[in-house]
Amino acid sequence: MSVIGKTADAAPTGAREYLTFRLDQEEYGIDILKVQEIRGYEPPTRIANAPDFIKGVVNLRGTIVPIVDMRIKFNCAQADYNSFTVVIILNLRNRVVGIVVDSVSDVMELTSESIRSAPDIESAIDNSCILGLGSVGERMLILLDIEKLMSSVDMGLVTANE
Repeated sequence: MSVIGKTADAAPTGAREYLTFRLDQEEYGIDILKVQEIRGYEPPTRIANAPDFIKGVVNLRGTIVPIVDMRIKFNCAQADYNSFTVVIILNLRNRVVGIVVDSVSDVMELTSESIRSAPDIESAIDNSCILGLGSVGERMLILLDIEKLMSSVDMGLVTANE
């Protein structure tokens, strides 16, 4: 048996880890492998004529990082900045992007059996950017394809061919 075969046999069956976070009353999950770091919120430098949901940019150790407020993007009722507000720094196709969320909950491992298809309904999120709904006990997570969401045309941050 090859090394590749042994590695594949040792991997858990379809289990993936998701970083969970809150936006308003909803809980979301994104692939933990896309997360570079989690930081406290600091007001970014505003960019003229940028959409409202792009709060501006920050200098992260020499890298200029655009900051997207997901609460505004997803039409949440309130977008208060408090001690729980955090920025999740993502590394998407070698492009660094920050997203502002209400709070980060934890990292959860979900198997493919615990993920259901999302219903096809009209929402602030393009349905093609929703991987599914994950359930853990009483909790329901909206699992996002964050790379696809950030590379959507209206975001203008990460192009599909980068």
